[in-house]
Amino acid sequence: MDMKTYARGLTWGEGPRFHHGALWVSDPQGGTIWTDSTGSWTASPQTSQPNGLWFLPDGRLTGAIIRERRVGVWDGSGFAEYADLKPVATGPLGDMVGDADGGLYVDDVGFAPHLGEKPRPGRIIYVAPDGTARIAADDVVFPNGLALIDGGRTLVVAETSAQRLVAYDVLGGGRLAGRRVFADLAELVGPEARPDGLCAAPDGVWACTLTGKAVVLVTADGVRTVIGTDDASPIACCTDGDSRLFVTLAHSDGRPVMDAVADKTVRTTVEVVDLVPAPPTDPPIETD
Repeated sequence: MDMKTYARGLTWGEGPRFHHGALWVSDPQGGTIWTDSTGSWTASPQTSQPNGLWFLPDGRLTGAIIRERRVGVWDGSGFAEYADLKPVATGPLGDMVGDADGGLYVDDVGFAPHLGEKPRPGRIIYVAPDGTARIAADDVVFPNGLALIDGGRTLVVAETSAQRLVAYDVLGGGRLAGRRVFADLAELVGPEARPDGLCAAPDGVWACTLTGKAVVLVTADGVRTVIGTDDASPIACCTDGDSRLFVTLAHSDGRPVMDAVADKTVRTTVEVVDLVPAPPTDPPIETD
C-alpha cells in the first residue's frame, strides 16, 4: 500500500477525524486546528492546546484540551467549555473517542514528561452526554490512542511506554471491565514499536507505532497488514469510513523524533492510503 501526501504545514498532527467529506487535525505543538472543510487546507490559530478530537452524534466537534484538563466544543474559531475534567484528571489530556450515544472516552496521561515529571499511571475518563465526568479505568501505563471496536462493545487503548494495546469490555454508562492485552506490539512488530494513535477498522484497529515507523492493522489474531513509513514516524490515523486511511507523519530529518519535538524542528505531513484496490483494467483489444 502506497502513501500519498494529502496535506502539509503542521508541526505535530494529532487526532485526525474525517467528517462530512472533510479532514480535521489538531496541531498541539503548532497551536492550531487544520481542516479542508472550506475547500482548502486552512489553519485556525488556537489560544488553547487541543489534542484528541471527536465529532458528537449531533455533528459538533469536541477537543481534549491538554493542559486545561477540559473538553471543549468547537464554536467556529475555538473550543468553548463542554466538560470540566479537573476534578478527575491528574495530568495532561491525550486522545479521545466517542460512542453512538454521545459519551466520550478521554486519556488522562497522568504526568507531563515534557516538564520532567516522573512517570505515574494514567487513567481513562468517561464524559457523559450531559458533560459530567467520571473515572472509567485506572492504572493505565501512558494511555494514548483510543478506538471503539466490535460495534462499540470493546475499547482498545494504546499504552505507549508499555509497547502494547489493551482492551476493555464496554458495559455502558462509561463502565469498563475485563482489562486484557489485545496486542504486544514489541513482540508482533518489533522492539522499537510504541503505539501512538489508533483508529477502528472493520476487524480490529489501525495502530501508528511512532518510533516503529510503521502503521499496522491489528486484529485479535495478530498483525494482518504492515505499512512502512521509511524514516518518518506515524503519529495518528483515521479513516474516511472504509476506503481511505489518513496518517499524520512526523519528519525529523533522521534524528530521534522526540529530540526534534523538543527543539521544535519536527514537521508533519498528512498522508493518505487507498484501502480499496483500484479495479483491474481490461487489457487492450488487439485488432488486426
